[in-house]
Amino acid sequence: MKPINLTKTLKEANDYFLAGKYTDALRDYSLVLKDYPDSKEAYNGAILADMAMSGESAGEALFDYYTILRKEDAESADIIISEILETMDGTMEQLSGLFEETIKQRLAYEDGIMYNEFKELVANESDFNRIFENIMFSTRVIITEKEDFVDFLDNLIDHGYREMALSYLESALGVYPNDRQLRNLLRRLAKGNTIED
Repeated sequence: MKPINLTKTLKEANDYFLAGKYTDALRDYSLVLKDYPDSKEAYNGAILADMAMSGESAGEALFDYYTILRKEDAESADIIISEILETMDGTMEQLSGLFEETIKQRLAYEDGIMYNEFKELVANESDFNRIFENIMFSTRVIITEKEDFVDFLDNLIDHGYREMALSYLESALGVYPNDRQLRNLLRRLAKGNTIED
């Protein structure tokens, strides 16, 4: 029997996933794995489709993240997502706590400007780019609240710092893979559109 068309079937599977047709996506990923058992994209897609079918929003969030990463470097994206999936064994709460504790420890010894102070400077000067670039070279912006972090990323995207925003999002999605606001920011980066509500 002739093997399936790898590229075409993976594209169909990814399209099904994006359309929310997780059962169809899983079927196509499985077809790929039958003929191409070493396909990391099919393997990761099958796991993410299974997660999404189970109602885990982390599956959708990670798929969005995976899509962005694959546009830049498919091989690295396969490795990164594989590693994330291997560590996802119900430890998200622990990772979240660890992230918050790390921020508190860093605040104890790092100099910087709090995000609310940064926002005041931007509001007074009405020039995000100039204020941000000045601060980048002299100090750090310290963000301790998730809402401030999302606002900061939103501003980075608005003012043309898309690669920097993506870098921050990569770190954040390791801790909050099912966060709707972060997923919307990823979609915005991918499409170049405005934030979805």
